[in-house]
Amino acid sequence: MSSTIRVKKTCKDCNKQFIAQKTTTQYCSHACASRAYKRRTRNKKVDTIIKKEIEKAISNPIIAQREFLSVDETCRLINASRWTIYRLISNGKLKASKIGRNIRITRTSINKLFTLSEI
Repeated sequence: MSSTIRVKKTCKDCNKQFIAQKTTTQYCSHACASRAYKRRTRNKKVDTIIKKEIEKAISNPIIAQREFLSVDETCRLINASRWTIYRLISNGKLKASKIGRNIRITRTSINKLFTLSEI
């Protein structure tokens, strides 16, 4: 038994009026449904990226309060790569101590790294 329901609806994507054969139909064509699906998946990805950035920003104040930082925490604090931090340590521009296998960097040495010297 087939349905003879004809419902006038407006497409959610292109705002054109069409006659739907089902009450659950939202789009006038496959192309409009595909565009809406792509938009939904894109927005979902953007939302997850924004959530990750917010979580990263929330974790930074904890790093800002600590006196001794690991290499990873220093990377996040000054927005540099691990190899840049290791290079600064080996060049003597950033003072660090090794405790067992862990390298700890003091907050004062990071602050000294960014102080401007007068010419």
